[in-house]
Amino acid sequence: MLVTEVTNALPGGSSLLRNEPVQARSSARLAGLLDAAAAVIDEIGFERLTTAMVAERAGASIGTVYRYFPDRIAVVEALAIRCTQRLASRFVEALDASGAETWQQGCDALIRATDEMYRTEPGFRAIRFGDAADTGTGDAEDRMGALGGAVGQIMHDRFGLPLDERIARTWVVLAESSHAVFARAHRDPANPDTAIIEEYRTMSRAHLQSVLAAS
Repeated sequence: MLVTEVTNALPGGSSLLRNEPVQARSSARLAGLLDAAAAVIDEIGFERLTTAMVAERAGASIGTVYRYFPDRIAVVEALAIRCTQRLASRFVEALDASGAETWQQGCDALIRATDEMYRTEPGFRAIRFGDAADTGTGDAEDRMGALGGAVGQIMHDRFGLPLDERIARTWVVLAESSHAVFARAHRDPANPDTAIIEEYRTMSRAHLQSVLAAS
């Protein structure tokens, strides 16, 4: 997803935003605000983020920030949604690039895409999709459910995996656990713990295999 298509990452009519951008310039301005927020969050964490910091980093007025976001929580939520959408897009790209032919290879592609996001996507490592307690909203659970659903649909389309309730729940569990593991693995961004990521790969494959065998 292009950075100027950020509004596509805000579903349901972008309820987090005060004003829905309708022109390319407005969309680019919104993307710039989120880019600025991501840069600040990488430096100090999202807990200390303020709308004034976003405005300063983006070279915009505080009024411009409030034109789109009612408060700092909305900024963090919108950035988390954008990260979710970008991870799903990178997963598809990783599948295409690897030529994966089995669901096991598909899982490997997902792990590579997630690892890349932690290494390269501004703000992603600090937000980690956020818990509901992090932002004061209940949207985190919905995002993880949506991510799990997106992964499940892709795996169904590519490898014929089922779409029943048990497998859907499994994808959510794997999504939740993966981000706990990757957050730990990337505590030191310069020296990620690849061994713990490999342990997650082994665990997730085994668990998914057991679920599929019982289906």
